[in-house]
Amino acid sequence: MLIRPKEGILDPQGKAVERALPALGFEGIEHVHVGRMVELEAESPEQLGELCEKLLANTLIEDYEIQTL
Repeated sequence: MLIRPKEGILDPQGKAVERALPALGFEGIEHVHVGRMVELEAESPEQLGELCEKLLANTLIEDYEIQTL
């Protein structure tokens, strides 16, 4: 699962990374967003949306994406 800030929500971690990039020699990188990835094994993948909604993502300010392998 990928969890990241919704469009338009302030992302202080992303901004801090974006500001540090030029000092490290990286130019031309914009719109940095920092989120998180959750890896797990589930017997019933159809439950993952509910898991995100109830526990892993703050759906007021975050979007999530479920990727299955």
